[in-house]
Amino acid sequence: MHGDRFSPAITPRLLKGNDMPTKARLRLLLVDDDPDSLEVLTLLLEQSSFEVVGADNGKQALRLAREQKFDACILDSWLPDISGLDLCRSIREFDADTPIVFYSANALAADIDEALKQGAQAYVVKPASSDEVIEAVCRVLAERRNATVATASC
Repeated sequence: MHGDRFSPAITPRLLKGNDMPTKARLRLLLVDDDPDSLEVLTLLLEQSSFEVVGADNGKQALRLAREQKFDACILDSWLPDISGLDLCRSIREFDADTPIVFYSANALAADIDEALKQGAQAYVVKPASSDEVIEAVCRVLAERRNATVATASC
């Protein structure tokens, strides 16, 4: 269902700025209720040639996930209207394929295990560098593609 959204694999390096044509950019749904975190991570991901659509609450994120196609989702665990776990479960009800990466300060092993059970492919604990988040996104995309390099953005 979502296979048409991936670009062919290219040389494994992070592309910066305008090194890559817009049509090859991967689309990420980034969900975080902290406006500063949302803005900073969006800018960092965009500098690494991702197209980022941000949401600051679960309702908005769920609407976007239903209405648009994304190559991956990055979710925070704590949102004002729904937990990240509930959001992950809700997304999985209509989309079993799009990789989900949690990026959250919630570092309890039980919570991480539960996120993975609910359909996430990776969990990055805050604070983490943007490189760690990008590596997690690229890894889940590569695993999905069953390839060494996922796409042009990775």
